[in-house]
Amino acid sequence: MKTSRFSESQIVAILRETEATEATVGALCQAHGISENTFCRWRKRYGSMEVSEVRRLRELEAENARLKRLLAKRDLEIDAIREVLRGRWAAHRPSGRRWAS
Repeated sequence: MKTSRFSESQIVAILRETEATEATVGALCQAHGISENTFCRWRKRYGSMEVSEVRRLRELEAENARLKRLLAKRDLEIDAIREVLRGRWAAHRPSGRRWAS
């Protein structure tokens, strides 16, 4: 995903500037070099958050992504163990016979 050229603190400052001034959204977007779609996406995502809250949101999103990866890895391991316990691993060997004891 492409990274933003604006930091979270800059995004929050632009959103606050819109609330503080009576300039139109289009004029502020043009002054900062962003599209109105970008501004609307920022307002939808960050709303009335402060900089510290935005940083915490980013940390929580990173932690959530890490936990999802761990869960997916665990699910794959469980599926592999179930296949071994069912005895399907024997069908994948060239001889198809079980090991001699």
